[in-house]
Amino acid sequence: MKLFLLRHGAAGQRNMRKYPNDAARPLTGEGKRETLRTARTLHRQKFEFDEIISSPLARARQTAEIVAKVYKKEVKFTPFLGPGVKLRDLIHYLARTCAKASSVMLVGHEPDMSTMISVLISGHEDANIRLKKGGLCKLDVESLRFGKCAELDWLLTPRQINT
Repeated sequence: MKLFLLRHGAAGQRNMRKYPNDAARPLTGEGKRETLRTARTLHRQKFEFDEIISSPLARARQTAEIVAKVYKKEVKFTPFLGPGVKLRDLIHYLARTCAKASSVMLVGHEPDMSTMISVLISGHEDANIRLKKGGLCKLDVESLRFGKCAELDWLLTPRQINT
């Protein structure tokens, strides 16, 4: 399986008055534009996704919906991609729901996305990887499981994707 991990685009600043529930914090205008450029670049480069699965939080939801619109696909939302969820639970969910998929895009948050990359390529959580806002990682996964089961193809910042 080709596994693409996309961190949500740039979001508004944390502000308890404006967003008392951080889950409602949306993408900024620039975050939306940058995500659209990334989605269009991926589409032009002929990347395909059998599934697009996202965290339900507003900023990830918006990111996934922008990609899905470019690809004319539906998005599945799961709390397993929300901040702080146990990685083992996410991997079990993906193994069940994406067993037949050859290419899957996940949209989520830090530090969880980087931790997932670390575990899948090294078997440990401390590979010192950081996925920037709007950044994208591509992994080749032999058989999805918790632990070393993937090779890192690339990890790109939005600027690298869109040049």
